[in-house]
Amino acid sequence: MTDTLDEVRIGGLGASRKRAEDARFIRGRGTYVDDVVLPGMLHMEILRSPLAHARIVSIDTSAAWAVPGVRLVLTGEMAARRNLAWMPTLSYDTQAVLATDKVRFQGQEVACVVADDPYIARDAVEAIVVEYEALPPVVNPKQAMEPGAPVIRDDKEGQTDNLTYRWDVGDAAATERAFAEADTVSTLSLHYPRSHPSPLEPCGSIADFDVATGKLTIYMTSQAPHIIRSAVALVAELPEHMIRVISPDLGGGFGNKVPVYPGYVCSILCSILTGKPVKWVEDRSGNLTSTGFGRDMYLDGELALRRDGKILGVRMHVTTDQGAFFADAQPSKFKVGLLHSAFACYDVPVGHISAHGAYTNKAPGGVAYRCSFRVTEAMYFQERMIQAAADDLGMDQAEFRRINLLPDDAFPARTPFGFLVDSGQYGKCLQLGLDAIGYQDFVAEQAAARERGRLLGIGISTMTEPLGAGNSREYDILGIKMFDSAELRVHPTGKAMLRTGARSQGQGHETTWAQIVAHELGLPADDVVVEEGDTDTAPYGMGTYASRSTPVAGAAVSMVSRKIRAKARKLAAHLLEVSEEDVEWELGRFHVRGAPGRGVTIQECAAAAYTNMPDGMEPGLEGNAYYDPPNLTWPFACYIATVEIDPETGVWDVLRFVAVDDCGVRINPMIVEGQIMGGLTEAYAMASMQFQTYDGDGNVVGANFMDYLLPTAWETPGFELHEVVTPCPHHPIGAKGVGECATVGGPAAFANAVLNAIRHTGVRNIDMPLLPDRVWEALRTGQDYSGTPPVKGD
Repeated sequence: MTDTLDEVRIGGLGASRKRAEDARFIRGRGTYVDDVVLPGMLHMEILRSPLAHARIVSIDTSAAWAVPGVRLVLTGEMAARRNLAWMPTLSYDTQAVLATDKVRFQGQEVACVVADDPYIARDAVEAIVVEYEALPPVVNPKQAMEPGAPVIRDDKEGQTDNLTYRWDVGDAAATERAFAEADTVSTLSLHYPRSHPSPLEPCGSIADFDVATGKLTIYMTSQAPHIIRSAVALVAELPEHMIRVISPDLGGGFGNKVPVYPGYVCSILCSILTGKPVKWVEDRSGNLTSTGFGRDMYLDGELALRRDGKILGVRMHVTTDQGAFFADAQPSKFKVGLLHSAFACYDVPVGHISAHGAYTNKAPGGVAYRCSFRVTEAMYFQERMIQAAADDLGMDQAEFRRINLLPDDAFPARTPFGFLVDSGQYGKCLQLGLDAIGYQDFVAEQAAARERGRLLGIGISTMTEPLGAGNSREYDILGIKMFDSAELRVHPTGKAMLRTGARSQGQGHETTWAQIVAHELGLPADDVVVEEGDTDTAPYGMGTYASRSTPVAGAAVSMVSRKIRAKARKLAAHLLEVSEEDVEWELGRFHVRGAPGRGVTIQECAAAAYTNMPDGMEPGLEGNAYYDPPNLTWPFACYIATVEIDPETGVWDVLRFVAVDDCGVRINPMIVEGQIMGGLTEAYAMASMQFQTYDGDGNVVGANFMDYLLPTAWETPGFELHEVVTPCPHHPIGAKGVGECATVGGPAAFANAVLNAIRHTGVRNIDMPLLPDRVWEALRTGQDYSGTPPVKGD
């Protein structure tokens, strides 16, 4: 007999293996776009509009050209001569690269300067004189759709209003019947405010067009380098095989680095015109005012209810603020992302969702900010509606959820909007969370505290998120199906290199992908090097966003490893001089059936692939896999927060926060816990402090980190983490994904807790962020507080 490998010891599934990438990051040895220096490189700065809506009367660039060291001053008119003043968006709209007719949001790109160093470029940008004719700005979609509102996209032929799209899903007639039969109807109107992903590293690119070869190399802060390459080929009219996109280390992405931005296109055009590499790295204000936002959605929601608490139907109408251009990064056929994943964890018979979007004088929004395409809004609306319905019925909020959550024997379950939810233990997760927080004891304490003037609250959020978009029957971006890929090469010494079409920006791919290979082949994870982000070497993939890593790219890693194992089995049969049918596998080793002591290791098979292969077998031990998921994966979570509010100031403090996550099989528990804690921190920020809004003139309130607040370790509460494991039935290793769940489900737990603390006042809603002054005003007036822009003046 031989000893079987210990999977955890070699760094396979379940090992809390330290992140391989941290060895360079904690030493300051990461390579970001701004670290790349090319011979003869020039620097680009962008002139941005100070106004939200204005016609361009003239642009005088003469003073900029006169600055010593300036190599190029580019305007929209010059770009238009090369058919590059406008570009397509990922939502089949058009977006200005450099404004030609008018500016449509504060911070829009108007011109750019290329110079010998960034300081000269900045000085020259400030020398450009632009004469504007101010136009009335529109800062929310309800204003935009009013009769007589100024038409923002008057560049589009036939566009006579500010409507972006209309979309609906569900059975309207059946839903109407359910509401007619209801004992009561609970209604709620909400605004999920505009949020900015705020990655540690802003966006940037270095374009290097080689005049001699005609090849364009772009170093870029991109979560989806292959999609960017295809888009650049369309925009710049260059052959795709002559474009190389390299996405080096990314300082966070969160969806912000999926779209194509005007700065990327400008750097490419400037490199072509100058014949030199051109670097552009935006500053923080540029990132906050002009790059992709998330959220900014309005809800009018209704639940049809029986007296006993059973939900009979749901009806939702949403309005999205798209900004000046419809530039959402989302699957083509879903105009409002996967918003219709709402109520997927509840047993709701029928539902109908209608949606429309509007252009406004704001930067284009709608990126999948740490969520699977608008699912954050879906889950927030869902859980706020659930809380309000429980209050309207006079029911305990936990019991109301328990009555309506899908039971374990209901799977697979079809949602009222057509999704198939395949597995889960929702009731178990809820009960584990309630027990951990001491729910009944807290409710009793809450009642006693109120008698003494203390305001305690408890909020629950039970949610499921569809991850891994998605199967080729339904999901594409720009017509490209949303598969993903992996290529694995095992060298003669048994060491391996793995390349995938995904792109990590903090998820730990270099660590976890190697762990999947270790699980499938028995190679120690330390013997597997992972590379991503270079379109010249990586297989074509859709990139990393919307929690696609483990559900799709991770599955591709598993499948390519199994292809390698299948060939290795043939090599083992040759080495052991038996038929392939007589070879059995255990982790890291093949042996003869019935004779476990007679075997060969995977490393020995790798050597044979190059030195002793059977006749007729192709040498080498490598392969690739493209994974088209059969369904989305459906992780579930229960988040519970307890808070106390100071009635004199409206300040609220988090007392405890319990998180129960079921993300299926966990590859690396330590990384999973880190993802959950980071996601909950972002959820807390959205609920309590992040404030990206606009005044009546369209000026951005939140263009710097003095106004757009990010929580530090000082403000962030502690989190208590628990787990339930329900393997995904169709994923190769049973994993579901977890990177976004806490950001998606967490905000409602905080908001519900605050509203629960003051429900005796009659206040049903305070829009996020629940700033102390909003809470205080709601307490003082007994009225709901709307956070709809423009912000109130002094």
